[in-house]
Amino acid sequence: MLILAPISSIAALLFASFLVYRIMKTSPGDENIKRIQKAIQEGATSYIKRQYTVISIFFAIVFVLLFTLSKKGYLPIFVPFAFLTGGFFSGLSGFIGMKVATHANARTTNAARESLNKGLRVAFSSGTVMGLTVVGLGLLDLSIWYYVLDYYYTHINIVSDAALRIQYITSTMLTFEMGASLMALFARVGGGIYTKAADVGADLVGKIEAGIPEDDPRNPAVIADNVGDNVGDIAGMGADLYESYVGSIVATMVLAVAGGFGVKGVMIPLVLASAGVISSIIGTLFVKTREKAEQGELLLALRRGIFTSAIFIAIFAFFIIKTLLPYNMGVYWAVLSGLLAGLLIGLSTEFFTSDRYAPTRSIAEASLTGGAPVIIRGLAVGMLSTAVPILTVGAAILASYYFASSGVESAFKFSAGLYGVGIAAVGMLSTLGITLATDAYGPVADNAGGIAEMSRQDPKVRERTDALDALGNTTAATGKGFAIGSAALTALALIAAYRDEIHLLGKEVTVSLLNPQVMVGLFIGGMLPFLFSALTMKAVGRAAQTIVEEVRRQFREIKGLIEGKAQPDYAHCVSICTGAAQKEMILPSILAITSPIAIGLLLGAEAVIGLLVGALVCGFVVAIFMANAGGAWDNAKKYVEKGAFGGKGSASHKALVVGDTVGDPFKDTSGPSLNILIKLMSMVSVVFASFILANTLIK
Repeated sequence: MLILAPISSIAALLFASFLVYRIMKTSPGDENIKRIQKAIQEGATSYIKRQYTVISIFFAIVFVLLFTLSKKGYLPIFVPFAFLTGGFFSGLSGFIGMKVATHANARTTNAARESLNKGLRVAFSSGTVMGLTVVGLGLLDLSIWYYVLDYYYTHINIVSDAALRIQYITSTMLTFEMGASLMALFARVGGGIYTKAADVGADLVGKIEAGIPEDDPRNPAVIADNVGDNVGDIAGMGADLYESYVGSIVATMVLAVAGGFGVKGVMIPLVLASAGVISSIIGTLFVKTREKAEQGELLLALRRGIFTSAIFIAIFAFFIIKTLLPYNMGVYWAVLSGLLAGLLIGLSTEFFTSDRYAPTRSIAEASLTGGAPVIIRGLAVGMLSTAVPILTVGAAILASYYFASSGVESAFKFSAGLYGVGIAAVGMLSTLGITLATDAYGPVADNAGGIAEMSRQDPKVRERTDALDALGNTTAATGKGFAIGSAALTALALIAAYRDEIHLLGKEVTVSLLNPQVMVGLFIGGMLPFLFSALTMKAVGRAAQTIVEEVRRQFREIKGLIEGKAQPDYAHCVSICTGAAQKEMILPSILAITSPIAIGLLLGAEAVIGLLVGALVCGFVVAIFMANAGGAWDNAKKYVEKGAFGGKGSASHKALVVGDTVGDPFKDTSGPSLNILIKLMSMVSVVFASFILANTLIK
């Protein structure tokens, strides 16, 4: 059954290629649309080239470090090369998604001239390319490494002990997840700083000071804002979820041997992910709607695709577990617990961020009394929204643990339960092909609306793209909740994998809250998400201030610009955002990499486990709070823009623009980056475990 992994990965990539062909066959529109689309595409490509140049230097340094450690016997020789492939495929998935999106945005605008459904189909097809590319490349990378390592360890030095051979294979595979994590962090932090600096700068000067509409072509930062949607919300999100996807699969494969499930237990995550690819492709065929559909109907169309995929994966999973582990069907119920948890987190996020429900509308109502109540109510909504996802993930952990460990010998019970937690994460991410499609669709619709405004299309076109964009805000918030929830389960599986790696290296660790090293690790781990968020928030603030000053300068110095008689210098704003993002992303990234190594060398392996647990607990809660508060502020603003409480230009609208400006780095920079932080620290701990044990000050 393992052959299903490479077959399904190729199927995903072929279907994505077909969708690209179909997108490119649609017309990009008139010359005005094509001119604006070209400017966005050139800006996004320029940013990605510059970012990948910086990342390449960083990857080269880490590769040399890993290669040196492997030569000294701390790591297998495959590790530095696996690190490179993990980073390469993660970056490639984001790059492909971004390139397709920058072609699809204009085509969505043009399709919306004909009908709402055609605009939805083009934008969603672009999002589907992103989703299927991530799962296709992820499974392809996993399959290649599994077959290479299986051949090597079978014929070189581990022949007689199959369990030990599998343990070596999976622990080596785990290390390429570090490359994917590092690439995802750079993409998320850099892209998030870029997009929010441009967005905040454009809103503060354009909407509030100059009083011009959103996406008005007179605003010098408007192209940079549209570029940011692609490099942050598509390339960044793609790299992020690629890393979550392969991380959950590999961590669960590692836990299979310790749980007594053997080779078949190792196969299940790969085969389950393969079934998820097919289920996602089937689900995409159910996403369509009628003309003049309300947002509720549009949301139902996307939800129909996700629920259809979930039903199919539930059916496929039953036969997979029945075939491979017929003596432990509790693993099947662990899969379902993860799948159900993902759906519940999505529904909870929708409730707290969609303007169809009371929490977001209450923020809009608070705007009647000014900006401060908007901030207070938004913070309260974000804090309240953490309850359901936390309880849901907690229930999924308990359920998956006890389901998978039921009927297992006592010697394997604990590890079998942890395997169940890992398989729940795989179940949650099994429908990633379509779940990510509903997320990546949003920035394409947002760009389409901007292009419609800048190219002066008929108002009905902007009305249709606004309907798609409003839906995109909800699906983007839902996607972030899904990503954060899956990150929590994946990080827990990675922490368990770290413990197993320590045991494999011959050291027994006893984690107790009475151990001062563990306690110090917990405190530092709990602090890190706040420190990391502070660094990224300040980075957005500094970059945004630069854009604010540049937009003011152009309004002041370019005669006739505000009257629409002169062209702004879009390229200079793009250049400023690009340079700021590259500079500001370095310090947070270094913090994520060095923290577990430093704590391990100073305080030992037990303190590292404390660090990872503290970061997981605080990072999970803070990430949900920030993502949902930001999404609620954004949708409250859009609710008023549709006519409530005075509509556009009213005092309420201006108060909500302030709230949205605060929420921008919450939901698109700091919040989403935290789920990568907690997983990257876990991965660094695993990769450097041998080095830390040999050189720690506390033996």
